[in-house]
Amino acid sequence: MERETKCIHAGYTPGNGESRMIPIVQSTTFKYDSSEDMGKLFDLEANGYFYTRLANPTNDYVAKKICELEGGSAAMLTSSGQAATFYAVFNICGAGDHVVSSSTIYGGSYNLFAVTMKRMGIEFTFVDPDCSDEELEAAFRPNTKAVFGETLANPALIVFDIERFAKAAHSHGVPLIIDNTFATPINCRPIEWGADIVTHSTTKYMDGHDASVGGCIVDSGKFDWFAHADKFPGLTTPDESYHGVVYAEKFGLEGAFITKATAQLMRDLGSIQAPMNAYLINLGLESLHVRMERHCANAQKVAEFLEAHENVTWVNYPGLPGNKYYERAQKYMPKGTCGVISFGVKGGRPAAEKFMGKLKVAMIATHVADAHTCILHPASATHRQMNDEELIAAGVGPDLVRLSVGIENVNDIIADLEQALEF
Repeated sequence: MERETKCIHAGYTPGNGESRMIPIVQSTTFKYDSSEDMGKLFDLEANGYFYTRLANPTNDYVAKKICELEGGSAAMLTSSGQAATFYAVFNICGAGDHVVSSSTIYGGSYNLFAVTMKRMGIEFTFVDPDCSDEELEAAFRPNTKAVFGETLANPALIVFDIERFAKAAHSHGVPLIIDNTFATPINCRPIEWGADIVTHSTTKYMDGHDASVGGCIVDSGKFDWFAHADKFPGLTTPDESYHGVVYAEKFGLEGAFITKATAQLMRDLGSIQAPMNAYLINLGLESLHVRMERHCANAQKVAEFLEAHENVTWVNYPGLPGNKYYERAQKYMPKGTCGVISFGVKGGRPAAEKFMGKLKVAMIATHVADAHTCILHPASATHRQMNDEELIAAGVGPDLVRLSVGIENVNDIIADLEQALEF
C-alpha cells in the first residue's frame, strides 16, 4: 500500500462484525487463567498484555500503523515526544557513554541532552549539521554510542543531511537516530536514507488537532547490534532481570531494540501513552496525508508573501528556491517539507512582539504543527533556557519568529499577517 492508504488501513484490520475503529482498551490490567500463562509473559516467552504501564493493545495498533508508515520493523508509543527522544537514546546509552548530536535541535531536546542526561553521566558533543567532514569525524570518541539529528530542525528549519550522517555513524559502528516530527513519514522516511531509529512527537502533525500529547519510536530493524557487540552490551549480553535473555539473539535485528525499550525502560520508567490518547492520534493519522499536503501548500504561499514584504528582513523556508537548503529539501522531501516558517520582523525583538500582538487568526502558542495557524517567539519561550551564544549555535536568533501555518484558507492567513505587519 502507498503511504496515503496506510494512513487509513495500516496497524489494525477488523474481523467479521468487529469495530471498524481501533478499540480503546481502557484497562490497567489483563486477566489470565493460570499463573503459568502469565509467567510466560514475564519471561518474554509469549506475546500478550498484563499491565498497561508496559503495553496496551490500543497503543500497539497505533504504533504498528506508524511503523508501517515509516517502513520500520517495530515501534512503541510513549507518553510524549520528549519521552520518545529520551528512551531512544537511553536504551543504548548509560553513564560513561557519549553521543554526537546536531546542535540545531529542538530546545527541549537540547536541554534534555546538555543538562538532564549529562547529570546521568552521558556526554553529548553538539556539531553544526553543516560542519566539515573533519569536524564531524573529530566529534566521535571510542565511547560514542549514537548520532542524533532532526529531519527538519525545530525551529531553525535546517534540512539534515541524513545520508551523510548515517554514513558517518555507521563507519563508527553506531546507529543514527532521527527525529522526523516536522516532515512526518508522508514527506520523508529517514530509514530509506540510512537512519536506524526514528522518533516522533505525535503531538504535532500526527495528532494535528491539539488533542493529545504523545510520542513514538520506530526501529528500522537493520542495525546489526552483534556486529558491534562490545558497544551495546544491553542488547547483546544477558539481561538478568529477565532470566538472562539476550535481546538481539532472541528477538533478532527486527525486534531487539523495541523489546528492550518496552521490557526495561517502560517497565521501570512508565512513560506509557494513555489508550484514549492513542485513539485520538489514530484519528489524526487517518487524515495526515491530506493535511500535510495542505500545510505545505499554504506555507509555500505564505513564505512567498513574507519574502516580498518590506517589513520582513529575512525568511527561512526550505521550499523557497533561494533557500540554502532548497536542493537538499528536494532530495529528501520532494513533495514538501512542513508548514513551519521562520522569519525576522524589521525592527528586531520589539517589532516582533508588536507584530504578534496584532494578529487575529494566528494564535500565540507554544504548540506547532497542527490545524490552527500558531506563532511563537522561541527565544522568549521554547528556547529561553539558552543564552544568546547557544541560541545562535542552535540557529535560533533572538529576532526569530516561528510561524506554523495551519490549514485555514490561505488568503485569510496572509491577510492577517499583512495587517499585523503594518507599522
